[in-house]
Amino acid sequence: SGYVLLDIQDPQNEESTTFHYALVRRGTKPSGIPGSYTVIETPIRSVVCMTSLQLSNFIKMGELDKVVGVTSTRHLFNREMNERLKSGKTAKIGIEGNFDNEVIMSMNPDLILVSPFKRGGYETLKDVGIPLIPHLGYKEMTPLGQAEWVKFVGLLVGQEQKANETFDAIAARYNELKELTAEGKVKKRPVVLSGEMRGGNWYAVGGESFLAQLFKDAGADYFLKNDKRSGGVTLDFETVYNQGDEADYWRIGFAVQIHLIHEGGAIGGVWFQRSLELRPRYADFRAFREKGIIYCNMKDTPFYESMPTEPEVVLADLLHIFHPDLLPDHTPVYYARLK
Repeated sequence: SGYVLLDIQDPQNEESTTFHYALVRRGTKPSGIPGSYTVIETPIRSVVCMTSLQLSNFIKMGELDKVVGVTSTRHLFNREMNERLKSGKTAKIGIEGNFDNEVIMSMNPDLILVSPFKRGGYETLKDVGIPLIPHLGYKEMTPLGQAEWVKFVGLLVGQEQKANETFDAIAARYNELKELTAEGKVKKRPVVLSGEMRGGNWYAVGGESFLAQLFKDAGADYFLKNDKRSGGVTLDFETVYNQGDEADYWRIGFAVQIHLIHEGGAIGGVWFQRSLELRPRYADFRAFREKGIIYCNMKDTPFYESMPTEPEVVLADLLHIFHPDLLPDHTPVYYARLK
């Protein structure tokens, strides 16, 4: 009857707050909208994105002209968005917890996309009077679940059919690749270690996480596959060693990569040498000794702004590493084996 009801909830917690919106075509006032729904006119003309994940949906949909505000541009590669920032069509609005309300008000966006369960700082934004809508793609526990949020942005920009077709193509390719490593199709499922030591603790993600699902779909076993947590986990070295010392591969954290990549030169050699100096016990891990390190060169790769809408490409990267015979001609885009 002239409007779409949109209900948004935390993918990891069905008991959490549910947000309700009624999307109506701009300039119309349909009747019958439930009172608990906030009315949003669509297609939206302008929006503020708080995260690279949100921005990735607009990039995928070819709708960057709608994005008038962003937070961090530290790893921003997209040429169109960088030109918009340079020309002033898009503004930097500060960081979570320290937004520049004056800049936001000067851009006068139709709405602001937020991540309400992250750092926050949105209370002051409510005073500005611009609708806040949560984008909870970052809470998804599967790669396709995260990519499917392109449909959400498709609704906002009035491109529902295009968004559905975009996601269907992503899902078809992802599932086609996933089928290559289905049960009984690969002789060996390598074990994958992830995370790193910081201070006296090892930081990784649980066995129900987005990353663990990627490893599984690529025909590998995550070293914490029986762990039921979906978010970050903190472990002591002994626990990690007991479960991951014989892992075939080790996905290293981005913080390490960024630091060493900026030093230039032979990334692999520098990383192995520096790691051995700082963490001699890394040599106890088979994946370290046999150079089974998986990494993403973020200096040259638009990881944050592209990866969320390209899970099929990430899956192909991992498949190529774990089972090179299945995708012998694949050229790595995000993840590669450290040389």
